[in-house]
Amino acid sequence: MNIHEFQAKELLRGFGIAVPRGFECRTVDAAVKAHTDLGTPVTVVKAQIHAGGRGKAGGVKVVKSADAAREAAESILGATLVTHQTGPEGQLVRRLWVEEGSDIASEYYVGIVVDREAGGPVMMASSEGGMDIEYVAEHTPEKILKAAFGSDGKLDAAKAKELAKGIGMPDALQDQCVDVMQKLALAFCKLDASLMEINPLVHTNDGKVVALDAKMNFDSNALFRHPDVVALRDLDEEDAKEIEASKFDLSYIALDGSIGCMVNGAGLAMATMDVIKLYGGEPANFLDVGGGATEEKVTAAFKIILSDAKVKGVLVNIFGGIMKCDIIARGVIGAVKEVSLEIPLVVRLEGTNVEEGRRLMKESGLPIITASDLDEAAEKIVAATK
Repeated sequence: MNIHEFQAKELLRGFGIAVPRGFECRTVDAAVKAHTDLGTPVTVVKAQIHAGGRGKAGGVKVVKSADAAREAAESILGATLVTHQTGPEGQLVRRLWVEEGSDIASEYYVGIVVDREAGGPVMMASSEGGMDIEYVAEHTPEKILKAAFGSDGKLDAAKAKELAKGIGMPDALQDQCVDVMQKLALAFCKLDASLMEINPLVHTNDGKVVALDAKMNFDSNALFRHPDVVALRDLDEEDAKEIEASKFDLSYIALDGSIGCMVNGAGLAMATMDVIKLYGGEPANFLDVGGGATEEKVTAAFKIILSDAKVKGVLVNIFGGIMKCDIIARGVIGAVKEVSLEIPLVVRLEGTNVEEGRRLMKESGLPIITASDLDEAAEKIVAATK
């Protein structure tokens, strides 16, 4: 689960990390009032969407007057920002964050991810603040320093000091930087985050270390422990199909292709997408109905796939273990009848009650293309959609 920049900053503030003062605004008038109420010579009007690259897309503007704040808010609010993270369709801006300007001396990057190799959280720091960390990793990887720490969120002070020195934080401000890093590590673990970034972390000309931007992602499996974080969820920023899937406990991720996939098991789903690509197609989604899906879940999954206008064909690939093939067949048949399917459908069933499942599909009278193995199924759906 993702949250907005201003929400992430409020969480950081709760852990004692300095962030600029600001106001969330949903109207142009509110943005103008925020500029006035902040009472600083310079304010920054920022689009709030769940994507990076907002500045390059025109979603961040520095203003020095109420009139300029109005002009900036009018140009951003209601606009569709297209960034490297939104995709070509872009994201509609429904919220703004207006914050006090900062007298920046230098910018840095600090972030935390769970690192498989380290077996736990790792803090990354770089002198290249304001840059996409992926770009830095590709072009100047030596400028990314790392320090692992435990799941208790306790980052060793000596390690943090080494990071602060390594990124070029001035000697007089290194203790402040260490404090920010340790608090960020604690926040990461306490909030069950999967990603935290401060980009940029800045030091100002009056000697303060401030989180000028913030990004947070959370482990969805741990959200039951954090109702306060769940309350920050913005459904407008999420794919409607993914929201619907979550209601039925389905694992669904929208992709850019034209072949819808319904599979049971994450590994089989990945293999199915790979084989579709092998035969020249592109998957439209990842969808795992799970090992114990009901007929209702299968029907819901099928409807979600078909709600994507890009889908030109559907491949159902089920290996029945706990999941019985006849249940899958009934769900698919029910969904096809309900939505009046007008695109090709290929179904490959194997496992428990497979003969009953195949019988049900054959006797349904519906235009269902069957396949005996994954290669045949992928080849058939790719050919049918082309």
